[in-house]
Amino acid sequence: MIRKFLPVLLTLAFSTITCGFNISVPIHSVTPGPMATDQIHVPVPANTASPVDLSLAFGAGTLKIHLGANGMLVSGTAAYNIADFKPVIHVDGASVRIEQDNWLQTGIPDLSDIKNRWDLSLGNQPINLGIAAGAYHADYQFGGLALANLSVKDGASDPRVNFASPNLTGMSLLSYETGASNVSLTGLGNADFSSLLFHGGAGNFTLDFTGSLKRDGSVNIETGISNTTLVIPAGIPVQLSVEGALSNVTYTPGWSRNADLYTQAGSGPQLTIVVNMGTGKLTITR
Repeated sequence: MIRKFLPVLLTLAFSTITCGFNISVPIHSVTPGPMATDQIHVPVPANTASPVDLSLAFGAGTLKIHLGANGMLVSGTAAYNIADFKPVIHVDGASVRIEQDNWLQTGIPDLSDIKNRWDLSLGNQPINLGIAAGAYHADYQFGGLALANLSVKDGASDPRVNFASPNLTGMSLLSYETGASNVSLTGLGNADFSSLLFHGGAGNFTLDFTGSLKRDGSVNIETGISNTTLVIPAGIPVQLSVEGALSNVTYTPGWSRNADLYTQAGSGPQLTIVVNMGTGKLTITR
């Protein structure tokens, strides 16, 4: 697990050195115990006419989310060898929160002997989903869910977010905030979002807008030191403006440039994208 975060942590270390800062980051360690596996089964709250508010608070480890909780809101398992990682479920009307202790969410965790894995399937009822996590690896298969809103906030991470099939309901806001990470979001055309906000620190970020756009969408991307790649299929009308100090932009044929405005002709729903990068490289490709 720790190998997955070494490039991210080295990037963060380099950026702090070049900026002239000396930061003492605590190392968290703990003695693991025996493995435990908890079953997680949360029914859909009764008498809910609006989307259910589901929030997940996860420390360090591996988090998987996908479709498949037949007749349930959440179904799955949590396996861990740290007692504090035992998940706790809170239900308050149409709001559900599943959380664990967050002692690894600050500083650099010693993950050498830690086991912590959630494998959760969600039902297809409308959900406002919020995820807060620390240093972790994530595999989010959101295709086929009904996400009315989606918010993800994580630290040094290696998440993969995929909408392989259409979202079953219109999404008002897709918000993703990350630190020093390698983040990939694919199939965003299937997310059916109205607004997408992405905020990243240092890292490698890919936003792939393949899929079937059903309506116009606005996208705001803000990063620090990063390599950011936008995958936008041909035929989608796009207006993309670049703000900030960034000057290193590469793009494939089929795009027109006028100063800091990049456009692609097409038909159907339009993407309006604003990119604000501190430094790094922006690649616009298909």
